[in-house]
Amino acid sequence: MFPKKGASEEEVLAELEEKTSEDLTFDSGRILGSMCTHPHPFAAEVVRRYIDRNLGDPGLHVGSQRVEREAIAMLSSLLGLEKGYGNIVSGGTEANILAVRAFRNLADVENPELILPRSAHFSFLKASEMLKVRLVWADLREDHSVDVRDVEEKITSNTIGIVGIAGTTGLGVVDDIPALSDLALDYGLPLHVDAAFGGFVIPFAKALGYDIPDFDFRLRGVKSITIDPHKMGMVPIPAGGIIFREKRFLEAISVPAPYLAGGKVWQATITGTRPGAQALAVWAMIKHLGFEGYKEIVRRAMELSRWFAAELKKIPGVYLIREPVLNIVSFGAGNLEEAEEELKKRGWGVSAHRGYIRIVMMPHVRREHLEEFLGDLREIMLGR
Repeated sequence: MFPKKGASEEEVLAELEEKTSEDLTFDSGRILGSMCTHPHPFAAEVVRRYIDRNLGDPGLHVGSQRVEREAIAMLSSLLGLEKGYGNIVSGGTEANILAVRAFRNLADVENPELILPRSAHFSFLKASEMLKVRLVWADLREDHSVDVRDVEEKITSNTIGIVGIAGTTGLGVVDDIPALSDLALDYGLPLHVDAAFGGFVIPFAKALGYDIPDFDFRLRGVKSITIDPHKMGMVPIPAGGIIFREKRFLEAISVPAPYLAGGKVWQATITGTRPGAQALAVWAMIKHLGFEGYKEIVRRAMELSRWFAAELKKIPGVYLIREPVLNIVSFGAGNLEEAEEELKKRGWGVSAHRGYIRIVMMPHVRREHLEEFLGDLREIMLGR
């Protein structure tokens, strides 16, 4: 019922506190299955300060538009590209849809098809439905990375592009992007890399000495990359990123918006009104932390994931799905569904997916949280 009279701020806040009291919070350390985290306080302050900026009408906020371009330039540099084209968007889902839209619009194909791994994010299902692009699923190898030979076998005259994943949602696996890049070049197809999670992990992990294959614009076949600052970038939700190697991809998805107060512009995002504060927060966090700051965050997360994986192996009835590649550890158990239900009863934010439970070592997760989780899991597996 729409209220006839308004309530005081104190009353509204008190009611909100009551209604959200059942929510798990990142600060509690109980959320172990999410790829999002508590935002950095500085990024939250930037969003609060610039919350009124609308990048959907950039003529009114010229400075904010310039800052977004600088943020895209810094992300492009991180991903091995001297000059990239793109936007800060609502998240990985929108970024992936935009990439598929660009590939479709540039392809002269009546029945477009996109080849992608069976490990790909559900956002591609949305892209398929919205854009009328048929998805062709490529098989996975034993290590859960895409089978590049199967990708090649499924290329037809209807293929508009290929997708590779750099940090799969379930296991954090990085596909053989170099091989996919070579394949894309051989067949004259664009390759999109979904690095929504891995984009803010892999460059720093590689600098720390972890053996992870190249995944970005250093590979000539890669034409677009999804990267999410609201994951390991520690920017408040929502903040995703889509970056194209060439301007033609961005132009292929741009439509005119002639009626805006700031003047006619060309918009290349799904949303019209777009929060400028998030783009400014991306810029601010990169400036504030720099490469070394993010490397330290990734160092802690990667070390914690290796320790946690080793501890899981000590629990009877628990097994790793595979050794962790990034800061994601996934495990199975003989009574997985029962274990998941009991863990949730004990207040843990986890979920069983495709026969395993995924734990993501986000910046809010600390060793003491994991030790408590391991204790509960051990009790559950031993039937106590």
